[in-house]
Amino acid sequence: MLPPASALPLWAYPVLAATGLVAGTVDALAGGGGLITLPALLACGLPAPQALATSKLQGTFGSGSAAWSFARRGAVNLRDCRLGFALTAAGAVGGAFTVRWLDPQFLGALIPWLLGAIVVYMIFRPKLGETSRHHRLEAVPFYVLFGLVLGFYDGFFGPGVGSFWTIAFVTTLGHDFVRAAGHTKVMNFASNLAALAFFAVAGTVVWLPGLAMGAGQLLGGRLGAHLAMTRGARFVRPIFLVMASLVAAKLIYASLTRTS
Repeated sequence: MLPPASALPLWAYPVLAATGLVAGTVDALAGGGGLITLPALLACGLPAPQALATSKLQGTFGSGSAAWSFARRGAVNLRDCRLGFALTAAGAVGGAFTVRWLDPQFLGALIPWLLGAIVVYMIFRPKLGETSRHHRLEAVPFYVLFGLVLGFYDGFFGPGVGSFWTIAFVTTLGHDFVRAAGHTKVMNFASNLAALAFFAVAGTVVWLPGLAMGAGQLLGGRLGAHLAMTRGARFVRPIFLVMASLVAAKLIYASLTRTS
């Protein structure tokens, strides 16, 4: 049973908006905003399925705002992202559809270790992502592979998907961290929008709290993109490492406490 929006006290809405502002800023820079938004929605009394669906609503505002801001500043060519956008959206719908029949907890045991491996790899490659490099894969096969797989993952489970996109853009397409962050937001917007449409049809989105948080995300996405573009890759890289580490630690802790 969905909690009525009127069950939330009035003070909760500016708190949710402020939370969205902080999360949107962090997420535009390095991903990991879900570490902030999902606990806030759960703390408001939303059951986990509704909190996850509502998180896609507010995340759509943040990722869309950040993607547009990166594009306006020249970090992203939106026309070049059309194939990736479509494939990522298709993957996200498939993931959201599949989650009805499969338990996503099995991914919870694997994903944090993959994120941890990414962090260790990045620490031992301190110059990686500071400047653009030659790509190792052409754009079409890149988006076919990563768009479908990471889109599916985001619709099915989701935590850490921004980190996976960022590392894919840096290591495979040769982007620096700023360009990688911009392209990651475009793909995040695709999967958020597709999953939101699915959850909206299923009736699991709680709209007013999601819109309140989305208002903050709109501003946060723009602020994070501005910081990334003005401070550069050396500023984004350590934030990425910190957020990826926090997501991995949170998921490892959740996995261990479930099995204990």
